[in-house]
Amino acid sequence: MPDHEHRVRVRYGETDQMGVVYHANYLAYMEEGRTRLMASRGASYAELERTGFGLAVRRASMRFRAPALYDEELLVKTRVDRVRGASINFVYAILRAADGTLLCEGETELACIDLKSPDRRPCMLPESIRRELEPREG
Repeated sequence: MPDHEHRVRVRYGETDQMGVVYHANYLAYMEEGRTRLMASRGASYAELERTGFGLAVRRASMRFRAPALYDEELLVKTRVDRVRGASINFVYAILRAADGTLLCEGETELACIDLKSPDRRPCMLPESIRRELEPREG
């Protein structure tokens, strides 16, 4: 499956005193890339929640390669790495759009949860979501 691509522009409030993107903001960039990928594959996150299921981040990792700066345009590449019975793994590459420099690589694992249960218990992914998000060849 080709990577899903999404562009974002660094806002002033996302930077630290040195004008560099604060590290936690990369998680927000990855979340936006993930939800847009899902929507592009017919698996709207909002619709998933309306049907009583959620995807909770169970694990996240990032490796920083170069700084992103205020007002730069970033390219967020997102792909589904694997879909399991009750979880989905996504991988990300965030690049500077102007020159393609790799700024950050990341991965997230999301667990499916039952939003209707009082303790939001883990549950199996709905088959429709699994079908839409399964990694595809070529």
